[in-house]
Amino acid sequence: MHDLAPMARFGGLVATDLRDVTSDPEALDSSGFWAVAADFEGRLTCARFGDVRHAPVPAPDPGRWRGPAAGDWTTSMDRAAYTAGVRRIRAHIAAGEVYQANLCRVLSAPLPDPAAADVDALTALLARGNPAPYAGTIRLSAHGVEIATASPELYLRREGSRVESGPIKGTGRTAADLLEKDHAENVMIVDLVRNDLGRVCASGSVTVPALCAVEAHPGLVHLVSTVRGELAPGAGWRELLDATFPPGSVTGAPKSSALRILAELETAPRGPYCGGIGWVDADRGTGELAVGIRTFWIDRERGVLRFGTGAGITWGSDPEREWDETELKASRLLAVASGTYAQSGRTGR
Repeated sequence: MHDLAPMARFGGLVATDLRDVTSDPEALDSSGFWAVAADFEGRLTCARFGDVRHAPVPAPDPGRWRGPAAGDWTTSMDRAAYTAGVRRIRAHIAAGEVYQANLCRVLSAPLPDPAAADVDALTALLARGNPAPYAGTIRLSAHGVEIATASPELYLRREGSRVESGPIKGTGRTAADLLEKDHAENVMIVDLVRNDLGRVCASGSVTVPALCAVEAHPGLVHLVSTVRGELAPGAGWRELLDATFPPGSVTGAPKSSALRILAELETAPRGPYCGGIGWVDADRGTGELAVGIRTFWIDRERGVLRFGTGAGITWGSDPEREWDETELKASRLLAVASGTYAQSGRTGR
């Protein structure tokens, strides 16, 4: 089924009839409806579709998705390697090189029938087992892009010249679990996002209308802030992406130092994880890209399903607690993909 027709699904819309695929972000300011996937490492895929219509995510079709066995998931960094990485980042913080860095690992598992795997079937399961405000699908098999995301995080929303970002920093099972460290981490990343948007927005237009709001999501809570601005005259999607990518919440502060440190510590490319995933309606001057967290993607070449998880590391981080946070973020979604999640919220893992 890897020759399934190209399609995308976001926000109650489904897009079919592929017309064009490009890596040029300026196309997003031309015309048409575009699905957008930006890998963390910088690969950009923009796909223009001719037929866009309202359509709910279909109910799961029993047997349509055959996910990996629950015990087959492996990680690019085990507990020992990850906690050692946390300690390394704390040493960099002590040396004054960085204030925060988001350390990530990639989970992989073989698909039992790779040829039959369809990310849109996985999306149907995620919509029931882990509903998310920025959920979506991009299926472009011929271009190596097959993504199902259940992202809770807004990377960029654009309405004409108005832009908004909703960085998430701070995670717990309940609001009572959130620590002072979580609030400090969120404020640091808000400052970074303000600076990023300030590079492309009109002077004085960047504001923070909400700081460290507690949002409930399936199985956990997050601290979420809102940053808004007005694009400077002449600025479009190219300039906006150049100024803000990769998203600040999944890199660190200062961003350049965090990226250098993470490149030394992480042992696998992130791919769509922590990139940007969403849609742009160039005719209306609108668009919405999620941060590619809580995201699955198919690696056809190796016949595996991949998923990323991570945590923001600050001086106040406890290595074991940060590992546990990555497990919390992943457990429910892996259970959905492997067929061990029950609507009661219990898993077989």
